[in-house]
Amino acid sequence: MNGISATNGVRGSRRHVLAALLHNTGLIAGLTLLRSALVRDLRILAYHRIVTVENEDTFDFDLDLISASEQQFREQMELLSRRFHPIRFREVIDAFERGTALPPRPVIVTFDDGYDDNYRTAFPILRALGMPATFFVSTGHIDTGRAFAYDWLVHMITLAAAERLRIPELGIDAPLGDRAQRRALAEQLLDRMKWLDAGVQASIVQRLETEWSMPRDMHKDCRPMTWDQLREMNAAGMEIGSHGVWHNMLAKLPHAEMVAELNRSKASLDRELGVPAEVLSYPVGGFDAYDEGVMRAARDAGFKVGCSYTSGTSPVPTHVQFELRRLPVERHMDLAWFASLIGLPEVFSFPARHRIS
Repeated sequence: MNGISATNGVRGSRRHVLAALLHNTGLIAGLTLLRSALVRDLRILAYHRIVTVENEDTFDFDLDLISASEQQFREQMELLSRRFHPIRFREVIDAFERGTALPPRPVIVTFDDGYDDNYRTAFPILRALGMPATFFVSTGHIDTGRAFAYDWLVHMITLAAAERLRIPELGIDAPLGDRAQRRALAEQLLDRMKWLDAGVQASIVQRLETEWSMPRDMHKDCRPMTWDQLREMNAAGMEIGSHGVWHNMLAKLPHAEMVAELNRSKASLDRELGVPAEVLSYPVGGFDAYDEGVMRAARDAGFKVGCSYTSGTSPVPTHVQFELRRLPVERHMDLAWFASLIGLPEVFSFPARHRIS
């Protein structure tokens, strides 16, 4: 989840105290090496946005999608470059198909959605360190520049002039209240919405846009990357993968629409970037966001790897080619927690919230 819970990683918890001790004494570096000698696995880090927010009260979009500030991200990548071997999914695919060995302590840095801060903030840091990363983008948003639906929903609830939020599909009829109450209500709504079919989710967002006169369009604080930016990143060694067309939960689409979504996203990436798209991240990525039918359709579309948002690592070698796990990175993680998360993931990782991605 974005925002470390009181039982998992908030400052002062037992695991946070342990992480600080291991990091400050240098023990985590040695334990990382020891674990790597005993366990062969692939760490895939999952980020969304890299944004430095000076005042959370003035940020009008989803704070839970901010994975790190610029300074946090730089420190994290510097640590990764010292202790691990950052690789691309192409190397994982070669291991699947040809049996080639991955380097010790392999790690892949990934981003979901395609926010333009990935280009403006994360890409220069990665390029300066000579590190690869993979950016999973929703191609419909890249095509149009439109804000992302879930994030726009938070934006509307945060700023709407309305006094109440009414969502009959979920039995919600509640006062909007002050800013903190609005954020809490938006979080609750997003959690519950993602149990609904994709079409119903879309209709809720569209209805509120109309009722509240807040049509979704381009916005400087919720803007996707452009194809030109993605081509520049790809030419610099970054991988670009699919996150669907409109960030729909694929398993919640009718079968024909799901297949079309996968094929359309891949066709757009292939055409715009001039290289075959091979990797896919399932939008939202929780246990009900993809299923056997989605994985089969992804393979048939030409993808070779699929990533979930289930927290954990994947064994090397592995046969779960379309169910690779990832380690979510979140804005409340300090460097000690991050170092411990990637060093001893079975101790310091925690389940991602069902709604994120």
